[in-house]
Formats: sequence, C-alpha cells, structure tokens
Amino acid sequence: MSKRSLIVMTIAATLLTGCARTAPVHNVDQSLTQRYSDSEMKTAIIEAGLGRKWIMTPVAPGVINGRYAQREFVANIRVTYTAQSYSIQYVSSQNLKASNGKIHANYNRWVNNLDQDIQLRLAAQALK
Repeated sequence: MSKRSLIVMTIAATLLTGCARTAPVHNVDQSLTQRYSDSEMKTAIIEAGLGRKWIMTPVAPGVINGRYAQREFVANIRVTYTAQSYSIQYVSSQNLKASNGKIHANYNRWVNNLDQDIQLRLAAQALK
C-alpha cells in the first residue's frame, strides 16, 4: 500500500468518524438556591418543555416524562423535581445513535435548551 493510499484512507476514516457527531449523554442535575412550590416547579418544567416542542406528561408527584420528536429522531427523558432541585435524565431514543453512553450531539443541545428554559421560568417565578 502506497503512502498516498494510506493518507487518503486515514482522511476518509477521520471524516466518517466526524460525521457520527456523538457525545456522552448529558444528564442534568440542578440544585436551586430558592425553594419553589410543587406547583411552581411543575408549571416551569411543563411550560419550558412545551415552549421547546417537548410533549410533557406528569406521571407522578415530582416526575414528568418528556418526549421530543423531530423528523425521524425521537428522544425520551424523565424530569424529576423537588422544591430545590430538578434533574433531566435520558430514558430512550430512536435514530440518535445512542450506544455505550453516547448519543447524537443534537440530543445534548435539546436537553441544554430545555434546562436553560426551565431556569428562566423559575427565575420569572421568583420575581412574582
């Protein structure tokens, strides 16, 4: 095998690996400095999710399931919350290349956006 062929194959392999665009699954654990009522937490999480086009379904006290579907991609999460904290945990997905603790980078972006929106809604609640 010539040097040129080896270089071309190395570049091709690098480009194909870069196309996968996977990253470690990002789970969120937020501790809050202020206490919120159950109703305030629930409302902030549901409204933030709906604003980002997540389908948010309360399933138990302190637990909300979220589902995000965009084109052929689907992500399922579980949001748990208390008066001073919340977490967003990965549950399952379709077509997001989830494997060995990694997932398509878009999932992490969607979860980060949801996290930021929850924080903004809680900050707005604190101003009331």
